Formats: sequence, C-alpha cells, structure tokens
Amino acid sequence: MLTIKPTSIRSWSMLGSRGTFGLTLFELAQHHPDVVALTGDLCKSSGLDRFATTFPERFFNAGIAEQNMVGVAAGLAASGYVPFVTSFANFVTFRAAEQVRVNLGYMQQNVKLVALASGLATGMFGATHHGIEDLAALRSVSNITILSPADCTATAKMTEAALLHQGPVYLRLTGNIRAPVVYKEDFDLQIGRAIVLSKGKDVALVATGTMVHVALQVATQLQEYGIDASVIDMHTIKPLDTDTLSTVLNAKLIVTLEEHSEIGGLGSAVAEYLTAKKQRPPQLILGIPQGYPHAGDYGWMLEQAGLTASQVTQRITSRLRED
Repeated sequence: MLTIKPTSIRSWSMLGSRGTFGLTLFELAQHHPDVVALTGDLCKSSGLDRFATTFPERFFNAGIAEQNMVGVAAGLAASGYVPFVTSFANFVTFRAAEQVRVNLGYMQQNVKLVALASGLATGMFGATHHGIEDLAALRSVSNITILSPADCTATAKMTEAALLHQGPVYLRLTGNIRAPVVYKEDFDLQIGRAIVLSKGKDVALVATGTMVHVALQVATQLQEYGIDASVIDMHTIKPLDTDTLSTVLNAKLIVTLEEHSEIGGLGSAVAEYLTAKKQRPPQLILGIPQGYPHAGDYGWMLEQAGLTASQVTQRITSRLRED
C-alpha cells in the first residue's frame, strides 16, 4: 500500500501527473511482480524510465503501433499479468478504438489504459495530440471503469486503485508539471464514490481532473457575489456517482467542469442522470467548445477554452442572473 507523505505530495506536484504515475507504478511493481508496463514509444513521457531500467523484462516498448500494443496487453492480461498501457489520450482511444472495444469492453481483459496529457496539456503539439474527445469515445464502451484524478496525490492513489481493481480501467491524466495541489494529505479514495470538498446551497460545482482545483477557486470567487457553492470531485466518470449527485438536486444550478469537449464527457454523463428526474435544477456544461483550437501554451489554451477560474465565475454569475 502506498504511503502518502507531505514530501511526496510536493515532489509529485513538481513532476506533474505523468511523472507521478511513473514513480508510483515503479513503487507498486516492487511489491506486485505481475505488473508490466507497455508504451507507444513514450517511456520518458510516461515517467517509466526507472521502471524500464529496473525491470527490463517487464517493460515493452511497442513503438508507434497502439493497436498492436493494446492487443499485446490483452494477451499479457490473459496470461495473468496486469498490464499498464501508456500513450497520449487520442492514440490509445481513437487509434486503438477497435482493440479497446473488443479486448477490454467485450473480453473484459484486466488491462489498465493510461492516457497521458489528456485535455490540452500537449499544448504546442496541436490538435492531433490534444485529447479532448476521449471520454466521449470510451463512455459508450461497456465494462470500462474511467478514472480522472484531480491532482498528483490523486494520481498516485488512483494508479494503485487501478491495479487493485479487477477489470479494464482508463486512467485519464490531465495537467502539466508544477501542478496545483488539491489534496494536501492522504484521503479516502473509493472508485465510484465522488468526494465532496465543500458544501453550499446555491450552486453545485461538479468537476473532474484539473478542473477540480479551478472549481475550488471559483467557489471562493462566488462568495464575493454572495453565492454559496459546493465543490464535488467526480473522479470516477464511469460508473458515475449518482448518489452524491442526488444530494445537490435542490441547488439553483449544477455546473459541470471538465478539460474535455462539452459533448460526451462529464457534463453529458450528469445530464443523462438529471434528465430522468422530475425535479432538477438547470445545468451549465462547461468544457472545451466544439472545434480544434490553435496550438499554444497550455495556460493560454485553457483561457481560449474559457476554463480559467475568473471566466467560469463570470459564466455562472451571468447564468444565475438570466434565471
């Protein structure tokens, strides 16, 4: 079991989610000889340098052949190993879509897909590398658990949770190096159970990934307008924690926040739940607008998508005035 220490949290934050994942998997592999790692020519980007050096017989570079890599991982899983497969979000979902559907969804092989730099974190690499539709692609595939950690502490805990979970998992890593810290100490993590970070009666901010930290900032800014907001870390996109959502049905507005397309992600999942309710608040879905934004610095791209705290606060206050 992982030991979470303040020094670890600080160092993980500096490394970002990818480096945190690599170090965590290396630590877990020392106690779990069935863990193997595969990558699509992204060893360093996956933070797997130490893993590859220490366990060369358990590390496989499949090259830029993601479809084959997922198939190989399924074969390893069928042989009793626990494969962690790393590549950029677009490549491990869209390029290997059929293999993911058949080997993970249909056959339910115990493969852990790790999506690097999901959202807009690849910045200058451009639209070919921006993972902004991956949740929409995978939510419709049966039998896959989808995890989206809020920070590097959560990334470490979810890597361990993915290992211990029996069945296919998609671990969606967002953000960059020097990542903001949401969880400053160890916390209880259960797959499928959201974490309520603060409670408020007016607005419910349901966020995932990097947007959890933004939601906390937004909640503070809304207080200046006399608006009381709750913040929910919906770290499991599938299965969705509808029990926690049921506790905020009396809010004036539910706002979903995600570094993903506004279509098909967390916002859509929450809307699917709400539409069956006779009494429900209106929902504001905030994510990346349709289209493929020009490449640029990560922070600049988040601003172009309208996902900074001040922009989100403005959208919420404007919506409440309309209602």
